[in-house]
Amino acid sequence: MKAAKEIALVGVFTALLIGGQFVLSGISGVEMVTVLLLSFSYCFGIRMGLFVANTFSILRCLIFGFFPNVIILYLVYYNLFVLSFGLLGIRFKRELDIAIHIKLVIVACVMTVIFTGLDDLITPLYYGFSIDAMKAYALASLTAVLPQLICTIVTVSLLLPILYRIFDRIK
Repeated sequence: MKAAKEIALVGVFTALLIGGQFVLSGISGVEMVTVLLLSFSYCFGIRMGLFVANTFSILRCLIFGFFPNVIILYLVYYNLFVLSFGLLGIRFKRELDIAIHIKLVIVACVMTVIFTGLDDLITPLYYGFSIDAMKAYALASLTAVLPQLICTIVTVSLLLPILYRIFDRIK
């Protein structure tokens, strides 16, 4: 019965991530994947988080297209993301107080910058950009990372405690 519950949870949560990404895809820098996957990985651990992250990374291509550079980016980044927040869940004994909450917001912001940095590396390398084109691509990404940082601060600050309570009940 535990395996069936886990499979259902992974399926429902993956659908939630894809739906959240789809609904907000038209607004540059605004996303819910960070707070959702963060809270899930923190509460349910690395193993469950990796199932969700990898399923999400592949299945989202059915809506957004199969772009190899994006698949590579998502598989690298979201596995690193899950490991980070899953380990923090272990470190903080899956508890959430104000000090831990602030630390998680800070790490989420760092991870947001890492996502953009990885994209600035993976995409130009995959497509064989020149050094000048790589620099231009990285410079252009600044217009996306700033709203993403603001979104991360707001969503993780406001929604993490709510999601944490919900996931704590599900467990």
